[in-house]
Amino acid sequence: MSPRSGPHRRQREVVSFVRRGARLTRSRQDAWDRLSDAYVLDLPRGDRDTVPAEGARLDLAEVFGRSAELVVEVGSGQGENIAAAAAAAPQRDHLAVEVYVPGLAQTLDRIERAGSPRNVRLLPLDAQRSLPQLLPEHSVSELWVFFPDPWHKSKHHKRRLINPPFLDAMAPLLKEGATVRLATDWAHYAAHMHHVMGADPRFASLHPDGPRPEGTTSDEVPGDLPETGWAPRFEGRVLTSFESKAQAAGRLVWDLAYTRLPRHQEDEHG
Repeated sequence: MSPRSGPHRRQREVVSFVRRGARLTRSRQDAWDRLSDAYVLDLPRGDRDTVPAEGARLDLAEVFGRSAELVVEVGSGQGENIAAAAAAAPQRDHLAVEVYVPGLAQTLDRIERAGSPRNVRLLPLDAQRSLPQLLPEHSVSELWVFFPDPWHKSKHHKRRLINPPFLDAMAPLLKEGATVRLATDWAHYAAHMHHVMGADPRFASLHPDGPRPEGTTSDEVPGDLPETGWAPRFEGRVLTSFESKAQAAGRLVWDLAYTRLPRHQEDEHG
């Protein structure tokens, strides 16, 4: 038996992201140097730089200096949404989880331009493998995943973020009645998210009769795309440059919204 096929061979870890280099432009480096100490959570790392060391935890009251509702955005990109949300909702705390360091540096710049709100922190780790360890159960009031990597090829669909392992990791962290907001500009991924969320008894659609977005789309629409269950565009999501490019390319944007059911209702819903 070869070493590569033996029983002790380490299984390849499936990740939903590609870790990119951390080379920064001058302006982003300046933002990082000036602002990262105030906003970026620098936790001890585990066996790789995208997971925390064993035993690491986040004390939210200590991190934010208070107790408030927590919004978590997974894959916050360049920070347009989280910076705007923190400035618009000072009564809430906001946690942006993003592995792309240049995006985090750009987020710092956006936070400063938004008036330097103090109710936002950035976490440069893999959400699925880090948040269940770092956050207490029932601590998240809203979870946002906007425009995740669609991983178009069928062999890569297991890398898509919205899949059962991600929901298994996030569900215990969500308060009963917490909101999950999703958006994508790819019809195939929209259908995938709709099916995955609809099959999970821990969640119920907030818009079960919601129609498909109006208009036509330039990408292929799968035959199993549901006609209903779509949410209206989330007013709290700013129009990012990424979304603008998708619209310019003729693609529709698909929104979904769900609530975390009380634990005793999961079996009934399923």
